[in-house]
Amino acid sequence: MAQLPKRFQQFHRDYPNVAHAYEKLGDEVHDAGSLDDKTRALIKIALSTGAQLEGALHSHVRKVLAVNVSPAEIRHAILLSLPTIGFPSMMAALSWAEETLARATKKKSNYKK
Repeated sequence: MAQLPKRFQQFHRDYPNVAHAYEKLGDEVHDAGSLDDKTRALIKIALSTGAQLEGALHSHVRKVLAVNVSPAEIRHAILLSLPTIGFPSMMAALSWAEETLARATKKKSNYKK
């Protein structure tokens, strides 16, 4: 499991009931429809990209790697935003994703040692 950001960990400690309710809401939303894990994961990448939510994009990139979405698929989902949100916004999202992918690659190579 990916390491949760320190701020989110602190939120869990400070407000455990709210954090649990938030996670439960996410679980319920995921279970409410017929989309598979991979499709839902790519939609979350697209939503984070379009809304320009850097923290969410980092989080969703970490999560999609856990459901076997490839870096190429992540990049493609972000690239698809170009005609809608414009070049600068797409490039920002792509750079955020690349940061997370680089960290994931580094962690993976450390595990093999």
